[in-house]
Amino acid sequence: MSVTALPPVPHYNAAPPTKADLDYADLATIDLSKMESARGRAALASQVRDALLTHGFFYVVNHGYPQTQGNRMFDIADVPFSCVSDEEKRLYSDIDQEGTGWYQAYKLRQYWHIDAGVRDQLEYINIDRDVHKQGHPEALRPFLPEIEEFARFNHANVLFAVLRLIALSLELPEDALVKIHNCNGLGEAFVRFIKYYPRSAEDEEKTNNVWLKGHTDSGSITILWSQPVAALQILGKDGKWRWVKHVEDALVVNAGDAMDFLTGGYYKGTIHRVVQPPPDQQQYTRLGVFYFTMTDGDVKLVPLYESPVLKRVGINPRCEDSVAPTMLEWRRGRANGYGRTELRPSKEKGVEEEIINGLVIKHYN
Repeated sequence: MSVTALPPVPHYNAAPPTKADLDYADLATIDLSKMESARGRAALASQVRDALLTHGFFYVVNHGYPQTQGNRMFDIADVPFSCVSDEEKRLYSDIDQEGTGWYQAYKLRQYWHIDAGVRDQLEYINIDRDVHKQGHPEALRPFLPEIEEFARFNHANVLFAVLRLIALSLELPEDALVKIHNCNGLGEAFVRFIKYYPRSAEDEEKTNNVWLKGHTDSGSITILWSQPVAALQILGKDGKWRWVKHVEDALVVNAGDAMDFLTGGYYKGTIHRVVQPPPDQQQYTRLGVFYFTMTDGDVKLVPLYESPVLKRVGINPRCEDSVAPTMLEWRRGRANGYGRTELRPSKEKGVEEEIINGLVIKHYN
């Protein structure tokens, strides 16, 4: 698509980067320009292994997506929120009436319970990698070709690169993980645009400034396009929450539950949360652009026993193979439960639990 053919889009005015002195996580940076040679991939695989074993998050740079189009994607991301009426949003907010674990288009504000009677102040829209699988609000329709191209770029150029590096780190064939991420079912890879809105001082006090409780992602790999509002925090092994710093034109990548299942606990999903931004950004909205990925829905989430690395370090499966869920079953359970089920107190301080497919899921407050 030529630049001259692109439809006009209102500009989203993002917050300037914070000047607050925050305790940032020291995340590794994976340079995809080094993927060209076998030696480069081997070095990157080692970096990815160390990153997943320490923080579970890392930056990706030199991914190849034009920065001008990346900036435009944030403008497009605001369209379903700023250019669509609440009435039309409700027409596209069929929240999983069939129990699929897939939100058709919108999740509206105040749908989830956060804490102490406070409900969320965020809305998002999910757009399947195949944009024709669902209906879309009128204002978004001119941008569907760009969104579909963006999704395919994320899948082929970023996800597949990361999966190849993870496979190498496990001493598996490079395509071992790529082969089970074919998107052969509903919602196994999708773009998400999400917008957080400032909350009242009363709500902030009731929730201890937590906008989204600490959790792991249900899928295999999550790709977040870095944006300037500081709000994302990850839980370190020392029990401390640290901020994720904005890096211009970088991607923030993390592993989720599916990777934990597949590696027998070797690469765990990192617990992360969203909190109130620092004072100099609190008057701004926070706009996020994500690409969420999962294995194919029929993949049974059991360890990759053929990995020489996992054989050496020991495999600690989350459950017996005979009762392990498929990706589809796990996705449904996680999505249907989040923010809607009654959480029970855990023995750990500041932790609540729910049971999904017979397994304990923890939420960190």
